Amino acid sequence: MEFACKHVYVPPPIEKPKRSALLPPVKKVRPRTPPPPPPTPLKELVGPLSPSSASPNTLQVDQPPPHLRPRSAPPSPRLRSSPSSPPAVEPRVSPGLAKGQQVQEERYCSVLPGHEVDQTRRFSSPEHPRTHPLIGPPLPPRPAFLTKFPVNTEVFPSTSPLSPNSEGPPRTPCPFPPSGPTDKQPLPGNPNVILIDLDKIVTDTNNRFIDGEPPACPACGSVLDTCYDNVVGSCYFCQSWETSGADPPISQPCSFSAPYEDNLFLLTPDQEAQAPDTLLVFCIDISGSMSITSRVQETDGLVYKSRLEFVQEALLQCVRDLSRTEHNTRVALVSFNNEVTMHGHTNVISWRIGGDDLIEGEFLKNAGLTFPTPPPISEAWDGFQAEIYGLQEGGATALGPAAAVAIGMASQIPGSKVLICTDGRANTDLGDLEAEDKDSCTLVSSSIFYKDLGEYAASKGVTVSVMSFEGTDCRLDELGRLADCTGGEVVISSPEKLYSAFHRVIENRTKATHCTVTLLLPTTLCVKGEREMGHCVVRQVGNVMPHTELTLQFGLRDQKEHSQVLLSTGSVCIQLQVKYRMRDGLRMLRVITMHKEVTSNSSLVLSSVSLSVLHLNSVQNSAALAVRGRLRDAQKEQETQAELIQRAVEFQQNSGYELIYPEWVKAMNPLNNIYNYTRGNPVSSLNSKSLTDKGAALLFGLKHGNRMSITPRGRDRTLSDQ
Repeated sequence: MEFACKHVYVPPPIEKPKRSALLPPVKKVRPRTPPPPPPTPLKELVGPLSPSSASPNTLQVDQPPPHLRPRSAPPSPRLRSSPSSPPAVEPRVSPGLAKGQQVQEERYCSVLPGHEVDQTRRFSSPEHPRTHPLIGPPLPPRPAFLTKFPVNTEVFPSTSPLSPNSEGPPRTPCPFPPSGPTDKQPLPGNPNVILIDLDKIVTDTNNRFIDGEPPACPACGSVLDTCYDNVVGSCYFCQSWETSGADPPISQPCSFSAPYEDNLFLLTPDQEAQAPDTLLVFCIDISGSMSITSRVQETDGLVYKSRLEFVQEALLQCVRDLSRTEHNTRVALVSFNNEVTMHGHTNVISWRIGGDDLIEGEFLKNAGLTFPTPPPISEAWDGFQAEIYGLQEGGATALGPAAAVAIGMASQIPGSKVLICTDGRANTDLGDLEAEDKDSCTLVSSSIFYKDLGEYAASKGVTVSVMSFEGTDCRLDELGRLADCTGGEVVISSPEKLYSAFHRVIENRTKATHCTVTLLLPTTLCVKGEREMGHCVVRQVGNVMPHTELTLQFGLRDQKEHSQVLLSTGSVCIQLQVKYRMRDGLRMLRVITMHKEVTSNSSLVLSSVSLSVLHLNSVQNSAALAVRGRLRDAQKEQETQAELIQRAVEFQQNSGYELIYPEWVKAMNPLNNIYNYTRGNPVSSLNSKSLTDKGAALLFGLKHGNRMSITPRGRDRTLSDQ
């Protein structure tokens, strides 16, 4: 498991927008509690003053204090300073305090320099003959829990170098050292991408096996960080991080002790293991269109060959190579025109299915499942060669029934392959693809049929690849669903390069079957993609081929509610579970748990982002949307991630990335010009343009591509074999 960035990027919290002046005023709610009482007048606090008690040092005031004086009142007499020093005044004891508690005097007049006022002077008024000191209401007692100094105050000893008496200028620490460029703007795309190298995960056997099922959460299925179920209080991935009202965000600490954990569990005992075996089923079209000839240059000169002759030569050459290098491989042959024929071997005769039996999908799959498995090719080479030379073209194209029979035959051995080769559209009842312009409902039912058949093949561990000829129209956008569900390939080849295309599909051996990828995130995060939305996502991968890489994109579930919550936690835990079955039959479970820090700093994210992972995720997501007919969403996804990639290239200023970036832009040209790969007459009921054969082969390849194949050099090297 590899991340595109070292941190989990969280956009800054959204500030509350200002209310427009054009909107109606907010309706104020009447308070339920009465307002506080008005302040007490000064004369009630001070009390009446006696003129007889006035002394020469007493200040005579005939008017109320300035803050209680009406505006029409004349100005009060100016204060006169006394040269004598004021005598000490004993503090007055408030009657409301306990005995022995003293409160210092509080003076309410501010004196300018040079106009000091004697503390013994009194207010005098004709109305109040008594005199009182200039004091206000008593202060409340100091609580015991308050400290004498603020929390942020630190007292240094006299010998400290930071003390005022020390020599040298004070040192001021710099909170943000000026190193490298800074970028504080929010990021346009989503850098939270996870790359899952399934080929590496299923082939890495350095870890020790742990026998048995691990303890898991019954709600979300996450593997717990303990071997005892009864000591786990709550699951980290099931806890709610919600906030209520004015309460601060709740910080959920991760319950996993180690920052990185990688465990491999053996779910099946060794005694149930099976010997690895491989069955390769060729499903060949022998309809009338296969008789079309092409001119080819050979040693004897120009020769005209039919498409079927090219297929026969390529098949015999591939099987001959298999008999020399992998003589234990089993090879079966299925041909179709008006009928579907399962060709026999050694002592087994051929089976033919036609008529009304071609419309029953379950019957066709069971027929292939009950057909005897052929022996290894080293023992059945002569019989297979005779069956190949006996093929003759003619008739319709029962492609749908033939695919069901071939997949049923291959499902006898998990990890087997089916290679379908055709040059035209299916035109029988089951899986008909020629009724596009006449009846759109028939095309919809055919699309469902091929999708369900692909899911059935994936559940049985069968990989299906589809191959057609250049210049033909086979509706690969529908047939490609078989390859899309099973991890196969969609190839368009010329008749001269048919052997290279066969060989490249055959040499990609299946590493594991029944692969299921589960990603677990905190409840504040969710997976963002073309199918799943949630913090616990299960992706049915099916078969794992060499260099199989899968990318998943995740982000905040709700930026307004969860942005501040995640930033307050500082880090999150992410768990990846990969469950698969090895070729020998053993069921394995790989569990990887990682801690990732959370940040909203764009500069920190751009400095550590992996452009190759971002580019692969952008290609896979855009191609997946385009295959489903969401062409505008595909272009929008590609443009958004392209802005993020370009911004990361400019920020990092890496010469290597600057040289590779133009190649990545070239690789994205098909997605930028996606409408060049669509048909002119879309089906009205689907409300989306269907893809041409060239566009379907290209987009299916990009959807299941890896970091090596999506680059222009790798893609050109792949297309050179076609």
